Amino acid sequence: DTGTQGKGRVQLELNSEYGKEDEDGVKEKIFEFAPIVSYGLIDNIDIIFGIPYQWIKVEDSTIPQEFKEDGLSDISFEIKWRFFEKDGLSIAIKPGISFPTGDENKGLGTGKIGYSVFLITTKEIKPVNLHLNIGYVRNENKLNERKDIFHLSLAGEYEATEKLKLVANIGTETNSDSTVKTDPSFALVGFIYAFSENFSIDAGYKYGLNKPETDNTYLLGITLKF
Repeated sequence: DTGTQGKGRVQLELNSEYGKEDEDGVKEKIFEFAPIVSYGLIDNIDIIFGIPYQWIKVEDSTIPQEFKEDGLSDISFEIKWRFFEKDGLSIAIKPGISFPTGDENKGLGTGKIGYSVFLITTKEIKPVNLHLNIGYVRNENKLNERKDIFHLSLAGEYEATEKLKLVANIGTETNSDSTVKTDPSFALVGFIYAFSENFSIDAGYKYGLNKPETDNTYLLGITLKF
């Protein structure tokens, strides 16, 4: 969404996801723990740091062979600027850069500095909030992947109660695999429960709508504000 923390405020997100893929006898399981720290420079500008850590396990029944790796993935730095806000409509831009802190030989990173820019639009129609994300990622890499990645997604939040929000998201993104033409698409459902103004938890399930997308992904997070 286009929301920011406010000047001097800090938000810590402890995000995790567990994805499972089973294709042609190859089973892949990926667990990622990704803390994200946001700091409000001024009321409508945040700086954001992401520090992901991954565990990867691949089993190939056709060989048979098992592959395991874990380690720090590519760290990211972003700036979110909400530059327009009127009558429940707000627009923000979020440029970012990723650093090759993950080992590309272990499948944990790209091996090169990359950058991105996202345009985010939020519309409040109580009790529903809608969020449209349009993005471009320059996927510089040493892995022979596509370098130009485009993203499109639409999310919705429904305020079921004062503390509970039900959420849904659908989207697609250019396939980074240069040998595959079909772009992965997903649908996601979940909830956010706020115990207080400064503490909430969230959980979700993401389903791959086509073959290139990960079949099943389970998400769990905690958000703390200071």
